[in-house]
Amino acid sequence: MKHTILYIFILAIHVFSCGPNLPKSAPIHTAKGLVSADSLGISLIHEHILVDFIGADKTGYNRWDRDTVTKKVLPYLLELKSLGVETIMECTPAYLGRDPELLKKLSELSGLNILTNTGYYGAVGGKYLPQHAYSETAKELSKRWIMEFENGIEQTGIKPAFIKISVNDTSELSEMDQKLVKAAALTHLRTGMAIVSHTGSWQTASAQIAILKAEGVDLSAFVWVHAQAEQDFGKYLEAGKSKVWISLDGVVWDLDGHLERLVFAKENDLLNQILISHDAGWYSPGEPDGGDFKEFTSIFKVLIPALKEKGFTQKELDLLLIENPRKVFALGVKKIKA
Repeated sequence: MKHTILYIFILAIHVFSCGPNLPKSAPIHTAKGLVSADSLGISLIHEHILVDFIGADKTGYNRWDRDTVTKKVLPYLLELKSLGVETIMECTPAYLGRDPELLKKLSELSGLNILTNTGYYGAVGGKYLPQHAYSETAKELSKRWIMEFENGIEQTGIKPAFIKISVNDTSELSEMDQKLVKAAALTHLRTGMAIVSHTGSWQTASAQIAILKAEGVDLSAFVWVHAQAEQDFGKYLEAGKSKVWISLDGVVWDLDGHLERLVFAKENDLLNQILISHDAGWYSPGEPDGGDFKEFTSIFKVLIPALKEKGFTQKELDLLLIENPRKVFALGVKKIKA
């Protein structure tokens, strides 16, 4: 009965949330279950717990031991919690190391909300795509992703909170990349989950935007991931006009570049469309002791002090780390108004 009431509540949100202005109480799926959007608190919107780069045809839960991964990763999450973080969005997709049960365990032990995803990773020549992605249509792929949203991932009961796709960074999308973007659009229009796309340059973002608009998706549902790869800052102004979310999510790899872009965003009144994160972590199966794990703390220990020196206010920091993530990940279908 409890689950039925929650599901009806979600459907009601979908019916009445046809634009970007969602109520704070809009629901969000976490590894531990539904929470309200206003409970997310400080959020890191692009991080990784575990990534398995061996390829879609070889990866599987047999590649890692959850207890071993937990022992390695938990201290990093507890440090995040001590810094005031409440939520992380784990962006590892299926066939690249997504493990909902591991995320649930770490969420329970750390006290953090951890969000997982549905969708497929098309970049790197399709190395991380399952075989059925080649033969199925966009509609058939979207049915798989919608099924995960409605029933949970595999047999776990854990539901995705967003759609994570990846395309190759080119001006003209391949047939496969186009299919993934269309599948994401169809999934959004049924579920209200945000479309979070590993992209890079604005030209590649623009190619995806054309598909989303053709499918009737309002661009406030689209997150331009790895936007820090764009060297022409004028493209951020174009993105701002289009309403897409500009995700500067590689802080741990290039702090100075992110600082420069954030100052530009502040000077050009774009902060209300900016997301920030580290793209840090992660446990790498097959590497000694899980590889070189990068902490999730650079934003708090280095970037924020630097931003304050540049005149950023606490209100602006809260916008980047609390309000903008809440708006992006709150469930709600966003359609282009006729």
